[in-house]
Amino acid sequence: MLNLVVIAVLAAASSAEAGVAERAPPARAPSEMTNAEIKAYNEGLAATHPHYIKCRKIEEIGSWVKKARVCRTNEQWKQAWAQGNQNARDTAEAMTRAPVNGSN
Repeated sequence: MLNLVVIAVLAAASSAEAGVAERAPPARAPSEMTNAEIKAYNEGLAATHPHYIKCRKIEEIGSWVKKARVCRTNEQWKQAWAQGNQNARDTAEAMTRAPVNGSN
């Protein structure tokens, strides 16, 4: 009898996790969502889930105090990080291949 209860609890937990795992990405851009909308969307998602939304404040160039709120899903942050790294690699490679100015 105890085994059946344990199996039922595990089945319910796995079906709840499956529902969360199958959650669609947000319909709107995360940066356009309010904090309350983001909190409601993230409800029940693990912080490591690809669709979990994280916000960061990024300093705006030319201002000492102004910061921009940038919100993205974990997957979007991962893609932005990879693109930034690729851009840095491409720049470093271009700088080592060709002279910086024409006098060399």
